[in-house]
Amino acid sequence: MNAHTSVPDAYGRVAVIGGGVIGISWAGLFLAHGLDVVVSDPRPEAEEQVLAGLEEIAPALAELGMPTERLTARLHFEPDLAAAVAEADVVQENGPERLDVKREIWRTVEQAAPAHALLATSTSGIPATAIATAMRQPERLVVGHPFNPPHLVPLVEIVPGERTSAETLLRARDFYASLGKKPQILRKEVPGFVANRLQAALFRECVHLVAEGVVTEAELDDIVTDSIGLRWAVAGPFRTFHLGGGPGGLPHFLRHLGRAMEATWPGLGEPSFDEPTVALLTAQAEEAFGGEPVGELAARRDRAQIALMRALAEPAHAQPAQH
Repeated sequence: MNAHTSVPDAYGRVAVIGGGVIGISWAGLFLAHGLDVVVSDPRPEAEEQVLAGLEEIAPALAELGMPTERLTARLHFEPDLAAAVAEADVVQENGPERLDVKREIWRTVEQAAPAHALLATSTSGIPATAIATAMRQPERLVVGHPFNPPHLVPLVEIVPGERTSAETLLRARDFYASLGKKPQILRKEVPGFVANRLQAALFRECVHLVAEGVVTEAELDDIVTDSIGLRWAVAGPFRTFHLGGGPGGLPHFLRHLGRAMEATWPGLGEPSFDEPTVALLTAQAEEAFGGEPVGELAARRDRAQIALMRALAEPAHAQPAQH
């Protein structure tokens, strides 16, 4: 697996708005691909946090085959938003998940950024249509929503607003693909997009099962990674059930098992994060994960994720064994 692809010269300078977890991850990916990156964040501690974050993710970038020796050589900081985007070819916004803040950011960006710049927001749930009401040219804005962490997980959901142009969609798709990502253009806006909705649906039932005392957090994690996680990493839900239908595929599965599955839906849990539930989840998390620093757990996860991605990429290139 080699994620180090060639980014067109037209996207040589990227402005990353917001120096939090997502912004750091995007910045690291852009820098590893040889792009000039300017990070804009008004917080006084932002520069220190970004540099520390880049140091943490550098091993994962190196494992993916990208050069990291002088990772920050093309990195700059500019707290003034208008100045930060003035020469940008791409603007990747990762500001606070608040509609009023995002509208103010994009009002400023549109006025200050070059006319050719690709404008993308990493919002995890706010529709581009709602954000773009602050813009004179809403056709320029698109959602470029990564699955965390962006430097590692391939998916980027590209979501158009009601007035996003087809040209903007295709430019966003091609830009992310040039970074080695696997972009998916959604066919319509939906709150939370796709990956987060799926994650939320599964996590809701996870919380219910733990809150009801069916399993502990640690036991549930093992159940998922030893079953659904393995299976869906290789074949998604629909392909999995297509294979579960035998020679008749998904139609056979739906005819013979669909109703039985549907019968379980009304019984799925509807938990809430009330005080007793939060206290229970917090206590179990401390017991299950509290013995190790989060950074060490994350590094172990990243190594395993890379190994899995590499294994999944091999069959396309593997040759049959010679006997």
